[in-house]
Amino acid sequence: MSAMISIAEHMHLAGASKKDTAGRPRPCLLTANIPLLPVILAGGSGTRLWPLSRERFPKQLLKLLGDESLFQITNRRLDGLSGAGYELQEPLLVCRQDHHTILAEQLHGQGRTCTSILEPVGRNTAPALTMAALHASENGQDPVMVVMPSDHLIQNVDTFHDAIREAARLAAEGTIATLGVVPDRAAAGYGYIRLGAGVGTAGARRIDRFVEKPSQTLAQTYLNSGEYWWNSGIFVMRASAWLAAIQDYRPDILEACQRVHATRSAGGESISLDADAFAACPSESVDYAVMERLGAEGGVPAVVVPLPSGWSDIGSWDALWEVLPKNEKGNVSRGNVLFENSTGNLIHSEGRLVACLGVDNVVVIETADAILVAGKAHAQDVKTLVDRMKLGGHREIVSHRKEYRPWGHFESLGQGHRHQVKRLVVEPGETLSLQMHYHRAEHWVVVSGTAEVRCGSETFLLTENQSTFIPTGTVHQVRNPGKTLLEIIEVQSGSYLGEDDIVRFEDKYGRQQEPGGAMQEPSA
Repeated sequence: MSAMISIAEHMHLAGASKKDTAGRPRPCLLTANIPLLPVILAGGSGTRLWPLSRERFPKQLLKLLGDESLFQITNRRLDGLSGAGYELQEPLLVCRQDHHTILAEQLHGQGRTCTSILEPVGRNTAPALTMAALHASENGQDPVMVVMPSDHLIQNVDTFHDAIREAARLAAEGTIATLGVVPDRAAAGYGYIRLGAGVGTAGARRIDRFVEKPSQTLAQTYLNSGEYWWNSGIFVMRASAWLAAIQDYRPDILEACQRVHATRSAGGESISLDADAFAACPSESVDYAVMERLGAEGGVPAVVVPLPSGWSDIGSWDALWEVLPKNEKGNVSRGNVLFENSTGNLIHSEGRLVACLGVDNVVVIETADAILVAGKAHAQDVKTLVDRMKLGGHREIVSHRKEYRPWGHFESLGQGHRHQVKRLVVEPGETLSLQMHYHRAEHWVVVSGTAEVRCGSETFLLTENQSTFIPTGTVHQVRNPGKTLLEIIEVQSGSYLGEDDIVRFEDKYGRQQEPGGAMQEPSA
C-alpha cells in the first residue's frame, strides 16, 4: 500500500496474534476489561426535518424531544456502560467543522468533554468512521468502537446497554456487529437486515444481507416473514476490524483517509483535517462501502444483535409524531397552537398562532422565515422539496435567522434592497474577528453591555444607547470586555449584503485562513 501503514501493521501494534479464516491477523484482548470507545457521528443534515433542521443547524442540534438536543441525549445514553468487564472511554466525535462550536457548547453544558475530528466538508459516514478508526489505532490501541449516529431516540436505555455489551463481546474477537431493531410495524422509511443463522444464546444472528428502504407493500412482507429487522445504523467493532474491512472493500477510501490522517493537526480537544485532502476522499456511507457487502461476499464475520422496539431515527416529521405525547385526538403541538375538529396532526409554532380547523394528519412547521405544510403521509418527501429549493438557491435551507458563532450568535431582524438589520449577542470576554467588508458599511447601536470597538486606527468603548459608524473598507472589530452579555443592533447598508463579503485578518477561534494572509468564511 505504497508508503501507507498497512492494516496488518495496525493490528500488530494493537497486539494481534490470531488468524481469521482468510489468513489475516485478528485482534486479541489486551486487558481484563473490554475498552469501549463511543464514536459519535454528527455530520448529518436532517433535510427531512426542514424547516427546523438547516444545513448550519441540523437536527442533531435541535431540542425536539425536550430540554436537551438529540446530540445531548445521545451522550447521556452512554452513562452506565462501564463496569461488568467493560471500560467506557471518553467519546470521539466526528462532525462538520462549522458545527463544532455549538456541539462543544452543548457538550460542555452537560459537564462533559470529548475529542472531536473536524471535517472541513461532508464526505458521508464511511470516511468519517475510517478517520475515527485511524485515530483510535494510534499508540498501539485497538478499542471496541461503539459507532452511533447523534440523532436517534432509544427509549429503553437498559436494553440498549445490554445489546451494546453483547455486541462488544462478539466484536472483541474481530466480528463486526450491528444492532438490529425488532420491528413492530411495516415501516417504509427504514433499511432492513435479513437474518441468517443464530449465534450464541443472546439472540444474535448472522447477517444474510442488508436491504434498502422498501415499498410499503414489501415492508409489510418483511414484517410478516419475521426474517427481517430494521437497520439501526449502530455498529460495534474493533478499530482494526473496520480498517481490515474498508481495506478489503474500499481501499481507495482507506488510502485517502490515511493521507488525511498523516497531515492532521491537533489543538486542545479538536483534530483538524486538511480541506483539500479530505475533499479528495470518495463520499460513501458505511452501509454501501462495507456493511451491504459483508453479508453478500462473506469475508469479515458479521452479526446483528437484537435491540427491542423503542428505537427511532427521528428522520422525518411522521417519525417524530410517532414518539411525542399526543392529546385525546392524536394531535401533537408545540408553541402557540389551537385545534378544532382536527385529528392526528403535528403542529409546531415558533411565534405566530397556528389555528387548525377540520384538518387531519397534517404537518405544519412555522418558523421565523419559512412555513412547511405537508400531509403526514408525505413526510418522507420533504427531502425532495429541499433538493428543489437548493436548486433554486433558497437561503432558507441553509440557516435560520438566528445563527450561532464561537463568540455568541446573531439574528436577522429585517432586510430590504440595500439594507439589513441584525441583532448581535456577544458572550462575556469574547471577540469577533478583525475584519472588513468591500461592499457594505455598518452602523452599531449598543443596546446593553459594554463594547470595545476597534475602527481603523482608533479603539474606544461604547455603552448602552451609544453608537458608531463603520465605513466601507474599514478594518474593524468588537469585543465584550464585561461580565454580562453585550447586545448590539447592527444596520448594514450597501450594494451587496451577503455573508461572504467578509475578510478576516485575525481570528481567535482559528477559522480558516486563505492564501494571502486574510481569513475568509461565508459567515459573520
